[in-house]
Amino acid sequence: MDKPLKNPPPYAIASVDHALRAATLLQLEGGQTVSQIAERLGVARSTAHRLLAMLVYRDFAVQDDHRVYHAGPVLELAAYSRSQVSRLRAAALPHLHRVVDLIDETANLTVRTRDTARFIASVESTRALRVGSREGMVFPAHRTTAGLLLLADLDPAELDDVYAPERHADRPDDRPDPAVLRRELSRVRRSGFAVNRERSERGLVAVGVPVHGRDGAAVAGLSVSMPSVRYEPRRLRELVSTLEAAARGVEGDLTAGGDG
Repeated sequence: MDKPLKNPPPYAIASVDHALRAATLLQLEGGQTVSQIAERLGVARSTAHRLLAMLVYRDFAVQDDHRVYHAGPVLELAAYSRSQVSRLRAAALPHLHRVVDLIDETANLTVRTRDTARFIASVESTRALRVGSREGMVFPAHRTTAGLLLLADLDPAELDDVYAPERHADRPDDRPDPAVLRRELSRVRRSGFAVNRERSERGLVAVGVPVHGRDGAAVAGLSVSMPSVRYEPRRLRELVSTLEAAARGVEGDLTAGGDG
């Protein structure tokens, strides 16, 4: 029997449809200007500009120096299979809740896609002054705690490939100084944890440790984020110990669930 054609939903939301179509165009056809998106969608330039601005905000798109829009890092998550992300998230959530119970700071799980880090799970602190959920957000990997941990797991050739100049021709500001990055990753490897002091966001400090798969490779980063006014360096060992216990728990659950 032939598969029936898809029918539009009875209460279609035009703005959502336009945003999804714009994201698809960027992913499948490459760079587009505001005028090109407006023409393809049949909308005013002002409407296309608002759609693209929201896609940029949610990391479905990026804009280069020539005001051309390209597919953003969220659309690159295909490097991780949906089932792998689902397993990681399911295994980590109970442990993230446990970390929040113990520390009462927001806990996160993050994966890396090339030179970006994406938060795939987040459990907020209960405090009035707290770091909000980062779930779904994407940052340059070298500017996040978990991103540094995952970059530190790469061998030199893999790291050079991630930050090859030609990969950053349209966004040179996202390419860190290679020598500085290598020194920092060396420190992360020696210590086994990473600390981010207002590197990704002003007023925020984060501490994280890696989560390893069965083969020993780092598959994610587990971290806590807090307002910088509440961070006390003397508590660093306590934070790291709590995170390491949670990471070992996640690793155990991944192994029990058959994840590699």
